[in-house]
Amino acid sequence: MKVILKETGIRDLLLVENDAFADPRGFFIEVFNAAEFEKAGLDISIVQSNHSGSVRGVLRGLHFQWDPPMGKLMRVSRGSAYLVAVDIRLGSPTLGKHFGIEVSDKNRLQVYAPAGFARGFCVTSDYAEVQYLCTGTYSNAAESGISWRDPTLGISWPDVGERIISAKDEKAQSLSEWLARPEAHHFSY
Repeated sequence: MKVILKETGIRDLLLVENDAFADPRGFFIEVFNAAEFEKAGLDISIVQSNHSGSVRGVLRGLHFQWDPPMGKLMRVSRGSAYLVAVDIRLGSPTLGKHFGIEVSDKNRLQVYAPAGFARGFCVTSDYAEVQYLCTGTYSNAAESGISWRDPTLGISWPDVGERIISAKDEKAQSLSEWLARPEAHHFSY
């Protein structure tokens, strides 16, 4: 398997391309191989795998966790979704900047956002399944979120008609509110 890491304009936030082997039967892709990722320049330890299914218009995020710090390697295994990652690291020259890209089961791209990034997605197909390989185990005591509609982020979410958003995500804080909290110091550049 060959892994290609592409820069996104935000340090440490990477677009990942993997070789896919296709023939008349279908395809095979090795989503994660620690040795190959390390050879490509990304040495991460995966400790948890998550899988979600959502209908068109579902917007989840922007989520992050500080203890244990959690990075995510995200992909769409069915359908399509617009994946977003926002730099929330104090002192980062790209603090508050985001990267967004349409990822699908057709283009097979992956996005790696380490700890210190808030992540989310919006489903653009009738149905999508998003999978995350995580570098930390989930802890509800040390998780939070940034509002998906915080105007300071300037995210142009795709037009999907009516959005479906959880009450928790609707009440999420702004980036400036997060940066005023003492926990924000867990993520420094």
